[in-house]
Amino acid sequence: MFRSLSVAVALVLSPTPAPSVPPDATGPIENLVLPVEDIIGEIESMDGTESETKQGRQVTVALTSDVLFAVDKWQLTAEARQRLRQVAEKVDAEGAGGVVKIEGHTDDQGSDAYNVSLSRRRAQAVMSAMRGLLTGAGVTLQAGGYGESRPKLPNIVEGKPVEKNRAKNRRVEIVFTAKQ
Repeated sequence: MFRSLSVAVALVLSPTPAPSVPPDATGPIENLVLPVEDIIGEIESMDGTESETKQGRQVTVALTSDVLFAVDKWQLTAEARQRLRQVAEKVDAEGAGGVVKIEGHTDDQGSDAYNVSLSRRRAQAVMSAMRGLLTGAGVTLQAGGYGESRPKLPNIVEGKPVEKNRAKNRRVEIVFTAKQ
């Protein structure tokens, strides 16, 4: 037993010489081509009610509906106007002009038709407010509602609803192109 153990230790601890390559050895060189995926970072407020992502020059600011609207409503709250003023300042300072998209989203509660209608009305309410807040020239606003069709996070995990995820899915996103 000790003899085989000492042989094994000797083999492990002894240096192994590098394999020698004949000087006239040739071989094909192949290019490695690997896909590069975009890394999209997200910055989120401490309370989770606002986030920002940037992909290339496209910036998306998401505000949860809970901070913008009362439940099942599309009239903006007083707090919403303050938050939208901050977003408008960001768009004015960093935006390249052109189209600013305002996209409404809901969670999976309610019918598809109801959610699309609610998300569209919310996006239009935000668009109306932003129209009065943006000072930059050359900006066109577009509003659209997507209901529950584009969740940020899964509403249901392992067969159970996740209220924290649903809250993040109820949102309005302001999407604009940043200056170079």
